[in-house]
Amino acid sequence: MDRPFRHREPASTESLASIFQSGQTFAEMVLSATAQAELFAFFRARAVAAVEYLDRIGATQRRWNLLAISEDWCGDAVNILPWIDALDASSAFVELRIIPRDQHLELMDAHLTNGRSRSVPIVILLDDQFVEQAWWGPRSLAMQQWFETPEAQALTSDERYKELRTRYARDRGRSILEEITSMLESVAASNSDSAIAQGAS
Repeated sequence: MDRPFRHREPASTESLASIFQSGQTFAEMVLSATAQAELFAFFRARAVAAVEYLDRIGATQRRWNLLAISEDWCGDAVNILPWIDALDASSAFVELRIIPRDQHLELMDAHLTNGRSRSVPIVILLDDQFVEQAWWGPRSLAMQQWFETPEAQALTSDERYKELRTRYARDRGRSILEEITSMLESVAASNSDSAIAQGAS
């Protein structure tokens, strides 16, 4: 993986709208969580979306729906979803819903990491008509690149996730918010270019 997000050909609008509307808000997910509920709440209380990102998203002048495929036991999700919910809470242009991976394997399998792994969280970007435009995850680019190094893979799972937690703490959500914001900006610019091209034809 050499970029933080991937553009997608539009999938079924009707099915994605239904799936999104069936999803939980972050608060609902935490209330129903059977694992890590306290950690989700702990990190969410400290997650703040900087004005820089809110201004950049607002400048797109479009509403965006973020559909996160996740599971409450996931160590990456507990470090990532609080920051994305901070965008939802602070921006009128963003709405987040969360769905469980194991109940949506068909959608999960259309968004595999490196074409083979059902890693979560995956954040699918839907426009205001619930058309899929791009997707991001399961980690920021720098985190994923480190995770795939021989050094990281030589660690035990517990050691690897301990190191990841340290890296997330140092990052303080910056790479997550930057990459999600850049994804929205990229799609908005791409759609604007397409509209201009269609108008000129």
